[in-house]
Amino acid sequence: MLPITPTLFIGNQLDYENSVKNQPNWATVHACKEPYHREALGYKEKGAPKGHSEYLFAVRDNRLILNLVDSPDYRYISDVIIDKALDFIDEKLRDGLNVLVHCNLGESRSPSIGLLYLVKKKILKVKTPDEAMGEFKKIYPNYAPKGIWDFIKLNWKRYID
Repeated sequence: MLPITPTLFIGNQLDYENSVKNQPNWATVHACKEPYHREALGYKEKGAPKGHSEYLFAVRDNRLILNLVDSPDYRYISDVIIDKALDFIDEKLRDGLNVLVHCNLGESRSPSIGLLYLVKKKILKVKTPDEAMGEFKKIYPNYAPKGIWDFIKLNWKRYID
């Protein structure tokens, strides 16, 4: 688990389970479908029920649970999910909480959300996705995005403006 601001942290599933789970003064973005979204909705099938009101994300107390897979295809990534994560982070930081954004390994989805947060809030002052990647890797060296990188490049203007 690494801080990318004094109160915003990026990590993996073990960071959540071993350090943050049930801790006061913490909020969590679970940037992974397995196991958290499945547990929150209680589905047994391969995917969440498409008509479910919490198909894209679920909120439980100070936890945002995303239906987000680490697909090499950016089309499986919903801007609604990413925007909700960024808004949730902002809200919880304003509430004075520490925030952990984690996925299973802490390499692709969670750091990508962290990168977009820093760009949107102008904490990371960059103009292009490649510049952002270079600067962010100085903060979070384990960043190795998959399909979410294509999502970032295609949606860059939405987050930079």
